[in-house]
Amino acid sequence: MFRTIIFKIASAIHFILWAPILLVGLVSARLSHFLVVSCARGLALLARIICGVKYQVHFPLTEENGIPMLPNGNSRFDGKAIIAAKHMSLLEIVVLSHVVPNAFFICKREIMWLPIYGWAFWRMGLLPVNRSRGKTNLKKLEHDVAKKIMDGRTLVIFPEGTRVKPGAHQPLRRGLLFLAHELRLPILPVGTDTGLYWPKHGKMTAGTANIYFEPMLPCNASLEEITEAINRHSA
Repeated sequence: MFRTIIFKIASAIHFILWAPILLVGLVSARLSHFLVVSCARGLALLARIICGVKYQVHFPLTEENGIPMLPNGNSRFDGKAIIAAKHMSLLEIVVLSHVVPNAFFICKREIMWLPIYGWAFWRMGLLPVNRSRGKTNLKKLEHDVAKKIMDGRTLVIFPEGTRVKPGAHQPLRRGLLFLAHELRLPILPVGTDTGLYWPKHGKMTAGTANIYFEPMLPCNASLEEITEAINRHSA
């Protein structure tokens, strides 16, 4: 627990020191994206140094020769798919921001109210949603996502809507199905066990967390199919 407390203190200092840098980055969306991702990678580095939390990314095997596919040679990461990921900790956000080129996230709008960081998130292209507005919000979200997809961005969404504990299976929100169907985008499920090492609350545990990219699902996949894929290798 001592290491966890030290990490939290170091994280607070890290965020304070990065705040003025992010202010400078507001002049450009691309610069804001680079600086926010760099800040996130710095946080992951602190977790590794202080608490011994590492990570490994696993890609599905090819049908031809069993060689894992890398993102820079994988057409699925060209913005023409929705990445639907399990959400257990900040770590998978850090990893996906780094692994997936031009990624953008859907987040709850309260995150955008954070001083400086919220401005940087908005500048880099995160899409805030007001969950209380229902279908009207989904139609606007569809329009905003489509525009970013046309610009070559890749949508990353956490369909459970919140961070979950290991072993928990939160029902998926139907907004994922709406976007996939309306935009005719296949779904790339991602599972994880990061919650075993970097939980939302409590002690951090040394070890290697895993991020699992699962095989692609069609845009008309059911919630049951998506749920099974996301949880296949998740804790």
